[in-house]
Amino acid sequence: MKLTMEHTQVADMARRFANEVIRPQAERLDREEAFAGDIYAAMGESGLFGITVPDTYGGAGLDCLAYSIVMEELSRGYGSIADQCGLVELLTTLLCAHGTDAQKEQWIEPLIRAQKRGAYCITEAGAGSDVSGVKTTAVRQGDGWVLNGAKLWIHNAPVADVAFVLARTDPAAGKRGMSIFIVDCHSAGVSRGPKEHKLGQRSSQVGELAFNDVVLPADAMLGTEGRGFHMMMSVLEKGRIGIASLAVGILQAGLDASVEQAKIRKQFGAPISEFQGIQFMLADMAKDTEAARLLVRSAASKIDAGEDATAASSMAKCFAGDAAVAHSSNAIQIFGGSGYIRGYEVERLYRDAKITQIYEGTNQIQRVIIARNLLK
Repeated sequence: MKLTMEHTQVADMARRFANEVIRPQAERLDREEAFAGDIYAAMGESGLFGITVPDTYGGAGLDCLAYSIVMEELSRGYGSIADQCGLVELLTTLLCAHGTDAQKEQWIEPLIRAQKRGAYCITEAGAGSDVSGVKTTAVRQGDGWVLNGAKLWIHNAPVADVAFVLARTDPAAGKRGMSIFIVDCHSAGVSRGPKEHKLGQRSSQVGELAFNDVVLPADAMLGTEGRGFHMMMSVLEKGRIGIASLAVGILQAGLDASVEQAKIRKQFGAPISEFQGIQFMLADMAKDTEAARLLVRSAASKIDAGEDATAASSMAKCFAGDAAVAHSSNAIQIFGGSGYIRGYEVERLYRDAKITQIYEGTNQIQRVIIARNLLK
Protein backbone atom coordinates (compact mmCIF):
# COMPACT_ATOMS: atom_id res chain seq x y z
CA MET A 1 0.00 0.00 0.00
CA LYS A 2 1.55 3.28 -1.13
CA LEU A 3 1.80 5.97 1.54
CA THR A 4 1.60 9.69 0.90
CA MET A 5 4.54 11.95 1.65
CA GLU A 6 2.64 13.12 4.76
CA HIS A 7 2.30 9.54 5.99
CA THR A 8 6.01 8.93 5.38
CA GLN A 9 6.94 12.07 7.30
CA VAL A 10 4.72 11.04 10.20
CA ALA A 11 6.32 7.57 10.22
CA ASP A 12 9.82 9.07 10.22
CA MET A 13 8.98 11.41 13.10
CA ALA A 14 7.41 8.65 15.22
CA ARG A 15 10.33 6.28 14.47
CA ARG A 16 12.90 8.87 15.51
CA PHE A 17 10.98 9.52 18.72
CA ALA A 18 10.77 5.80 19.43
CA ASN A 19 14.49 5.26 18.80
CA GLU A 20 15.77 8.34 20.61
CA VAL A 21 13.33 8.71 23.51
CA ILE A 22 11.39 5.48 24.09
CA ARG A 23 13.80 2.61 23.44
CA PRO A 24 16.53 3.85 25.82
CA GLN A 25 14.00 3.81 28.67
CA ALA A 26 11.95 0.72 27.79
CA GLU A 27 13.88 -1.82 29.88
CA ARG A 28 13.80 0.40 32.99
CA LEU A 29 10.09 1.23 32.59
CA ASP A 30 9.28 -2.46 32.30
CA ARG A 31 11.49 -3.46 35.23
CA GLU A 32 10.20 -0.72 37.54
CA GLU A 33 6.59 -0.83 36.28
CA ALA A 34 6.98 2.95 36.11
CA PHE A 35 4.53 5.44 34.62
CA ALA A 36 6.27 7.16 31.71
CA GLY A 37 5.13 10.69 32.51
CA ASP A 38 8.19 12.37 31.01
CA ILE A 39 7.77 10.52 27.73
CA TYR A 40 4.07 11.37 27.56
CA ALA A 41 4.83 15.03 28.19
CA ALA A 42 7.30 14.95 25.29
CA MET A 43 4.73 13.23 23.10
CA GLY A 44 2.21 15.94 23.99
CA GLU A 45 4.69 18.61 22.92
CA SER A 46 5.53 16.72 19.71
CA GLY A 47 1.93 16.16 18.59
CA LEU A 48 2.01 12.37 18.98
CA PHE A 49 -1.33 12.24 20.83
CA GLY A 50 -4.70 12.92 19.18
CA ILE A 51 -3.50 12.00 15.70
CA THR A 52 -6.99 12.19 14.16
CA VAL A 53 -8.24 15.09 16.33
CA PRO A 54 -8.99 18.13 14.10
CA ASP A 55 -6.46 20.92 14.30
CA THR A 56 -9.23 23.26 15.50
CA TYR A 57 -9.05 21.35 18.80
CA GLY A 58 -5.26 21.24 18.88
CA GLY A 59 -4.82 17.82 17.25
CA ALA A 60 -2.78 16.72 14.24
CA GLY A 61 -5.87 16.51 11.99
CA LEU A 62 -4.61 13.37 10.25
CA ASP A 63 -6.40 10.20 9.17
CA CYS A 64 -6.77 6.74 10.68
CA LEU A 65 -4.00 5.39 8.45
CA ALA A 66 -1.60 7.93 9.97
CA TYR A 67 -2.79 6.86 13.43
CA SER A 68 -1.99 3.21 12.64
CA ILE A 69 1.48 4.19 11.46
CA VAL A 70 2.20 6.17 14.63
CA MET A 71 0.98 3.30 16.82
CA GLU A 72 3.24 0.82 15.02
CA GLU A 73 6.33 3.00 15.26
CA LEU A 74 5.78 3.84 18.95
CA SER A 75 5.27 0.15 19.69
CA ARG A 76 8.58 -0.72 18.09
CA GLY A 77 10.01 1.35 20.91
CA TYR A 78 7.74 0.00 23.66
CA GLY A 79 4.16 -1.28 23.48
CA SER A 80 3.10 0.43 26.73
CA ILE A 81 3.84 3.85 25.22
CA ALA A 82 1.78 3.06 22.13
CA ASP A 83 -0.99 1.83 24.42
CA GLN A 84 -1.22 5.30 26.00
CA CYS A 85 -1.43 6.86 22.55
CA GLY A 86 -4.29 4.50 21.70
CA LEU A 87 -6.16 5.37 24.90
CA VAL A 88 -5.95 9.10 24.22
CA GLU A 89 -7.15 8.46 20.66
CA LEU A 90 -10.27 6.63 21.88
CA LEU A 91 -11.19 9.28 24.43
CA THR A 92 -10.68 12.20 22.08
CA THR A 93 -12.59 10.40 19.31
CA LEU A 94 -15.55 10.09 21.69
CA LEU A 95 -15.28 13.76 22.60
CA CYS A 96 -14.99 14.94 19.00
CA ALA A 97 -18.00 12.86 17.93
CA HIS A 98 -20.32 13.37 20.90
CA GLY A 99 -19.04 16.10 23.20
CA THR A 100 -20.57 19.52 23.70
CA ASP A 101 -18.47 22.55 22.87
CA ALA A 102 -17.80 23.01 26.58
CA GLN A 103 -16.71 19.36 27.03
CA LYS A 104 -14.41 19.55 24.02
CA GLU A 105 -12.85 22.76 25.27
CA GLN A 106 -12.41 21.39 28.77
CA TRP A 107 -10.89 17.99 27.96
CA ILE A 108 -9.49 17.53 24.44
CA GLU A 109 -6.42 19.73 24.58
CA PRO A 110 -5.39 18.71 28.14
CA LEU A 111 -5.61 15.05 27.07
CA ILE A 112 -3.57 15.42 23.88
CA ARG A 113 -0.98 17.62 25.63
CA ALA A 114 -0.65 15.00 28.41
CA GLN A 115 -1.70 17.61 30.98
CA LYS A 116 -4.56 15.35 32.08
CA ARG A 117 -4.66 11.56 32.22
CA GLY A 118 -7.78 9.79 31.06
CA ALA A 119 -9.37 6.38 31.61
CA TYR A 120 -11.84 4.46 29.42
CA CYS A 121 -14.12 2.56 31.79
CA ILE A 122 -16.23 -0.32 30.50
CA THR A 123 -14.95 -3.58 32.04
CA GLU A 124 -16.44 -4.94 35.26
CA ALA A 125 -16.23 -8.23 37.12
CA GLY A 126 -19.16 -9.61 35.11
CA ALA A 127 -18.78 -7.49 32.00
CA GLY A 128 -15.72 -8.12 29.86
CA SER A 129 -16.43 -9.46 26.39
CA ASP A 130 -20.15 -9.18 27.25
CA VAL A 131 -20.62 -5.45 27.75
CA SER A 132 -24.34 -5.99 28.38
CA GLY A 133 -23.31 -7.27 31.82
CA VAL A 134 -22.44 -3.75 33.06
CA LYS A 135 -23.91 -3.15 36.53
CA THR A 136 -22.58 0.33 37.34
CA THR A 137 -25.58 2.66 37.65
CA ALA A 138 -26.29 6.38 37.39
CA VAL A 139 -29.55 7.50 39.01
CA ARG A 140 -31.12 10.90 38.51
CA GLN A 141 -30.90 13.32 41.41
CA GLY A 142 -32.33 16.75 40.68
CA ASP A 143 -30.70 18.05 37.51
CA GLY A 144 -27.75 15.67 37.88
CA TRP A 145 -26.88 12.06 38.62
CA VAL A 146 -25.51 9.80 41.35
CA LEU A 147 -23.00 7.19 40.15
CA ASN A 148 -22.38 3.85 41.88
CA GLY A 149 -20.35 0.82 40.82
CA ALA A 150 -16.84 -0.38 40.08
CA LYS A 151 -14.68 -0.94 37.00
CA LEU A 152 -11.83 -3.47 36.75
CA TRP A 153 -8.59 -3.72 34.72
CA ILE A 154 -8.87 -0.05 33.76
CA HIS A 155 -5.88 1.44 31.95
CA ASN A 156 -4.60 4.52 33.83
CA ALA A 157 -6.92 3.92 36.82
CA PRO A 158 -4.10 4.44 39.36
CA VAL A 159 -3.15 7.82 37.83
CA ALA A 160 -6.26 9.07 36.01
CA ASP A 161 -7.60 12.60 36.33
CA VAL A 162 -10.77 11.92 34.34
CA ALA A 163 -12.75 8.76 33.61
CA PHE A 164 -15.23 8.11 30.81
CA VAL A 165 -17.61 5.71 32.53
CA LEU A 166 -20.27 3.50 30.94
CA ALA A 167 -23.21 3.16 33.36
CA ARG A 168 -26.83 2.04 33.33
CA THR A 169 -29.31 4.91 33.39
CA ASP A 170 -32.34 2.73 32.57
CA PRO A 171 -31.88 -0.83 33.90
CA ALA A 172 -35.02 -2.02 32.07
CA ALA A 173 -33.79 -0.95 28.62
CA GLY A 174 -30.83 -3.33 28.18
CA LYS A 175 -28.14 -1.99 25.84
CA ARG A 176 -30.36 1.02 25.10
CA GLY A 177 -30.32 1.97 28.76
CA MET A 178 -26.61 2.84 29.09
CA SER A 179 -24.99 6.28 29.08
CA ILE A 180 -21.46 7.66 29.30
CA PHE A 181 -20.38 10.05 32.04
CA ILE A 182 -17.25 12.18 32.26
CA VAL A 183 -16.12 11.82 35.86
CA ASP A 184 -13.47 13.88 37.64
CA CYS A 185 -11.40 11.20 39.40
CA HIS A 186 -10.64 13.59 42.25
CA SER A 187 -14.34 13.89 43.14
CA ALA A 188 -15.74 12.74 46.47
CA GLY A 189 -16.73 9.08 46.30
CA VAL A 190 -14.17 8.07 43.64
CA SER A 191 -11.58 5.58 44.89
CA ARG A 192 -8.80 3.54 43.30
CA GLY A 193 -7.65 0.01 43.90
CA PRO A 194 -3.95 -0.88 43.98
CA LYS A 195 -1.90 -0.93 40.80
CA GLU A 196 -2.03 -4.42 39.29
CA HIS A 197 1.26 -6.22 38.61
CA LYS A 198 1.05 -7.54 35.07
CA LEU A 199 2.82 -10.07 32.86
CA GLY A 200 3.62 -7.52 30.16
CA GLN A 201 3.21 -3.88 29.15
CA ARG A 202 4.13 -3.29 32.76
CA SER A 203 4.54 0.47 32.41
CA SER A 204 0.83 0.79 31.57
CA GLN A 205 -0.89 1.44 34.89
CA VAL A 206 -3.95 -0.80 35.38
CA GLY A 207 -6.32 -1.08 38.32
CA GLU A 208 -9.83 -0.62 39.71
CA LEU A 209 -11.93 2.53 39.84
CA ALA A 210 -14.85 2.50 42.29
CA PHE A 211 -17.71 5.00 42.50
CA ASN A 212 -19.62 5.36 45.76
CA ASP A 213 -22.48 7.89 45.57
CA VAL A 214 -20.50 10.14 43.24
CA VAL A 215 -22.60 13.24 42.56
CA LEU A 216 -22.40 14.36 38.93
CA PRO A 217 -23.78 17.53 37.33
CA ALA A 218 -26.12 17.30 34.35
CA ASP A 219 -23.33 18.29 31.95
CA ALA A 220 -21.25 15.27 32.99
CA MET A 221 -23.17 13.13 30.51
CA LEU A 222 -21.41 12.64 27.17
CA GLY A 223 -23.73 12.56 24.18
CA THR A 224 -27.29 11.27 24.27
CA GLU A 225 -28.82 9.50 27.24
CA GLY A 226 -29.31 5.79 26.53
CA ARG A 227 -26.80 5.73 23.65
CA GLY A 228 -23.69 5.04 25.70
CA PHE A 229 -23.28 1.42 24.63
CA HIS A 230 -23.49 2.33 20.95
CA MET A 231 -21.13 5.27 21.40
CA MET A 232 -18.52 3.11 23.16
CA MET A 233 -18.84 0.44 20.49
CA SER A 234 -18.55 3.02 17.70
CA VAL A 235 -14.92 3.75 18.57
CA LEU A 236 -13.86 0.12 18.92
CA GLU A 237 -13.11 -0.28 15.20
CA LYS A 238 -10.45 2.40 15.56
CA GLY A 239 -9.44 0.86 18.88
CA ARG A 240 -8.89 -2.53 17.28
CA ILE A 241 -6.85 -0.97 14.50
CA GLY A 242 -4.75 0.68 17.19
CA ILE A 243 -4.08 -2.59 19.02
CA ALA A 244 -3.39 -4.38 15.74
CA SER A 245 -0.86 -1.66 14.89
CA LEU A 246 0.71 -2.08 18.32
CA ALA A 247 1.03 -5.81 17.63
CA VAL A 248 2.69 -5.06 14.27
CA GLY A 249 5.22 -2.89 16.10
CA ILE A 250 6.04 -5.82 18.39
CA LEU A 251 6.36 -8.08 15.35
CA GLN A 252 8.73 -5.68 13.61
CA ALA A 253 10.85 -5.17 16.72
CA GLY A 254 11.11 -8.95 17.16
CA LEU A 255 12.02 -9.45 13.52
CA ASP A 256 14.70 -6.74 13.62
CA ALA A 257 16.26 -8.21 16.76
CA SER A 258 16.11 -11.75 15.37
CA VAL A 259 17.78 -10.89 12.07
CA GLU A 260 20.61 -9.12 13.89
CA GLN A 261 21.05 -11.98 16.37
CA ALA A 262 20.99 -14.64 13.64
CA LYS A 263 23.92 -12.91 11.95
CA ILE A 264 26.12 -12.71 15.04
CA ARG A 265 25.22 -15.83 17.05
CA LYS A 266 27.41 -18.77 16.05
CA GLN A 267 26.88 -22.50 16.49
CA PHE A 268 28.97 -25.31 14.96
CA GLY A 269 31.42 -22.71 13.70
CA ALA A 270 28.95 -20.69 11.62
CA PRO A 271 26.37 -17.91 12.13
CA ILE A 272 22.99 -19.49 12.76
CA SER A 273 21.64 -17.39 9.87
CA GLU A 274 23.25 -19.95 7.55
CA PHE A 275 20.97 -22.72 8.85
CA GLN A 276 17.84 -23.33 6.83
CA GLY A 277 15.73 -23.90 9.95
CA ILE A 278 16.55 -20.38 11.17
CA GLN A 279 16.06 -18.91 7.70
CA PHE A 280 12.57 -20.38 7.54
CA MET A 281 11.71 -18.90 10.96
CA LEU A 282 12.89 -15.47 9.83
CA ALA A 283 10.99 -15.78 6.56
CA ASP A 284 7.76 -16.66 8.40
CA MET A 285 8.26 -13.74 10.76
CA ALA A 286 8.78 -11.37 7.84
CA LYS A 287 5.78 -12.53 5.81
CA ASP A 288 3.41 -12.45 8.78
CA THR A 289 4.64 -9.01 9.82
CA GLU A 290 3.97 -7.69 6.35
CA ALA A 291 0.59 -9.43 6.14
CA ALA A 292 -0.44 -7.98 9.51
CA ARG A 293 0.67 -4.52 8.48
CA LEU A 294 -1.32 -4.68 5.25
CA LEU A 295 -4.44 -5.92 7.06
CA VAL A 296 -4.13 -2.99 9.49
CA ARG A 297 -3.65 -0.42 6.77
CA SER A 298 -6.52 -1.85 4.72
CA ALA A 299 -8.87 -1.56 7.72
CA ALA A 300 -7.66 1.98 8.47
CA SER A 301 -8.20 2.98 4.85
CA LYS A 302 -11.78 1.70 5.02
CA ILE A 303 -12.46 3.95 8.00
CA ASP A 304 -10.90 6.88 6.17
CA ALA A 305 -13.11 6.17 3.14
CA GLY A 306 -16.25 6.03 5.31
CA GLU A 307 -16.73 2.31 4.65
CA ASP A 308 -17.80 -0.38 7.10
CA ALA A 309 -14.58 -1.59 8.73
CA THR A 310 -16.10 -3.95 11.29
CA ALA A 311 -14.81 -7.20 9.83
CA ALA A 312 -11.61 -5.65 8.51
CA SER A 313 -10.59 -4.25 11.91
CA SER A 314 -11.40 -7.58 13.59
CA MET A 315 -9.33 -9.48 11.03
CA ALA A 316 -6.40 -7.10 11.52
CA LYS A 317 -6.53 -7.26 15.30
CA CYS A 318 -6.97 -11.03 15.42
CA PHE A 319 -4.23 -11.84 12.90
CA ALA A 320 -1.71 -9.32 14.21
CA GLY A 321 -2.22 -10.30 17.85
CA ASP A 322 -1.88 -14.02 17.17
CA ALA A 323 1.18 -13.42 14.98
CA ALA A 324 2.82 -11.21 17.62
CA VAL A 325 2.52 -13.94 20.25
CA ALA A 326 3.73 -16.69 17.93
CA HIS A 327 6.69 -14.82 16.50
CA SER A 328 7.88 -13.15 19.69
CA SER A 329 8.16 -16.74 20.91
CA ASN A 330 10.20 -17.56 17.81
CA ALA A 331 12.42 -14.55 18.49
CA ILE A 332 13.26 -16.02 21.90
CA GLN A 333 14.05 -19.33 20.19
CA ILE A 334 16.50 -17.60 17.86
CA PHE A 335 18.22 -15.94 20.83
CA GLY A 336 18.42 -19.26 22.66
CA GLY A 337 18.97 -19.19 26.40
CA SER A 338 19.77 -15.48 26.45
CA GLY A 339 16.34 -14.71 25.03
CA TYR A 340 14.79 -16.20 28.16
CA ILE A 341 16.66 -13.84 30.46
CA ARG A 342 15.01 -10.70 31.87
CA GLY A 343 16.52 -7.57 30.34
CA TYR A 344 16.71 -8.88 26.78
CA GLU A 345 14.30 -7.09 24.45
CA VAL A 346 12.79 -10.25 22.99
CA GLU A 347 11.87 -11.55 26.45
CA ARG A 348 9.89 -8.35 27.04
CA LEU A 349 8.32 -8.48 23.58
CA TYR A 350 6.99 -11.96 24.32
CA ARG A 351 5.33 -10.74 27.52
CA ASP A 352 4.05 -7.55 25.91
CA ALA A 353 2.52 -9.43 22.97
CA LYS A 354 0.10 -11.59 24.94
CA ILE A 355 -2.32 -8.82 25.92
CA THR A 356 -2.92 -7.99 22.23
CA GLN A 357 -4.94 -11.21 22.03
CA ILE A 358 -7.11 -10.09 24.97
CA TYR A 359 -7.91 -6.38 25.18
CA GLU A 360 -10.16 -4.41 22.80
CA GLY A 361 -12.11 -7.66 22.48
CA THR A 362 -10.46 -11.07 22.76
CA ASN A 363 -9.35 -12.73 19.55
CA GLN A 364 -12.11 -15.29 20.09
CA ILE A 365 -14.62 -12.43 19.99
CA GLN A 366 -12.93 -11.10 16.84
CA ARG A 367 -13.54 -14.47 15.19
CA VAL A 368 -17.20 -14.31 16.20
CA ILE A 369 -17.48 -10.85 14.63
CA ILE A 370 -15.80 -11.99 11.41
CA ALA A 371 -18.04 -15.06 11.16
CA ARG A 372 -21.22 -13.05 11.80
CA ASN A 373 -20.20 -10.63 9.08
CA LEU A 374 -19.73 -13.52 6.67
CA LEU A 375 -23.04 -15.16 7.54
CA LYS A 376 -25.38 -12.19 7.93
